[in-house]
Amino acid sequence: MLTRSEIRTYLTATGPAQEELFAKARQLREEHFGPTVILRGVIEVTNVCRVNCDYCPMRRDNTRDNDRYFMSSNDILERAGAIQKAGIDIILLQGGETPRNLAAIEDVIPRIRELFDGRVEILLNLGNMRRGQYEHLRNLGATSYILKHETSDPRLHETMRHESLDDRLQCVRDLLDLGYRVGTGLISSLPGQTLDSIVDDIELAGTLGVHMCSVSPFVPAPNTPLQIAPAGSNELALNALAALRLHRPELLIPSVSALEKTSSGGQSRGLAAGANVMTVNFTGETDRQRYLIYGKDRFVVNKQYVEDLVRASGLQTRGSVFLDLEAATNTPVGAGSCLRCTS
Repeated sequence: MLTRSEIRTYLTATGPAQEELFAKARQLREEHFGPTVILRGVIEVTNVCRVNCDYCPMRRDNTRDNDRYFMSSNDILERAGAIQKAGIDIILLQGGETPRNLAAIEDVIPRIRELFDGRVEILLNLGNMRRGQYEHLRNLGATSYILKHETSDPRLHETMRHESLDDRLQCVRDLLDLGYRVGTGLISSLPGQTLDSIVDDIELAGTLGVHMCSVSPFVPAPNTPLQIAPAGSNELALNALAALRLHRPELLIPSVSALEKTSSGGQSRGLAAGANVMTVNFTGETDRQRYLIYGKDRFVVNKQYVEDLVRASGLQTRGSVFLDLEAATNTPVGAGSCLRCTS
């Protein structure tokens, strides 16, 4: 693990120092995972959210103005079939925080497992829930969960999300305790964020004991309180990503679409900075246009784009490391074994 001083220095790296940082991050990625990039397929199940985050166009205050949708379990299963045909064994069900779609999620999880004959990682990104709800989804067959802390600064978190950081982190601890493989994540360059706060974010990923962590540059989106704020720095986000790899080399770290949205070639540079996960969008075109993660003008990642980018980076695509670990150890996914040497 890095010291706070080392992390802070890496966050400000430029020129040859940044190139050296990225090279170290790539080396550690290959030591732990080989020259591979894990592919996920995402289905965006609803654009309705109960939370009022200042940076998101799908925030609660925008609900009346947005073209709302809720995918049925049959619709989700159809999209899961497309992911299976594409040869991807991780299905990410992502959406706004709302209890209205929970019945569809509960119905479709066992059906997806049946579709894949049990060999599938079902990854959820559906926000804060009660522990009992997480446990029920786990019993149905969900294996992994993403719950980004966004910022570890309690005051900034409350300002941006209008909810408690402590509540968010308690959900992360509940998920870990229930045997999920858990991911968190941070937004860099948030208005009001300090460099030391990003150091805190990176250290938090280490102390929580999560398995995945993302770094996204801030993207000012239309129809939000932050729409005229300056866009986040890709260089800062990439440095944070690389520092995260050095701090916790065993983490799964995605090269997120926000890197490409903010700067052309950003996702390629994410791989160069040590990322080892990419997410392919399988949401239907109509719903995809309504899923306003950064507004209507979003960058949509398809499988061909990912394959070309990964190949150009001298890497290869692969499936879930958690499923391989389960097969090697005869341990159910999420039961808490080390990821080292699983690639």
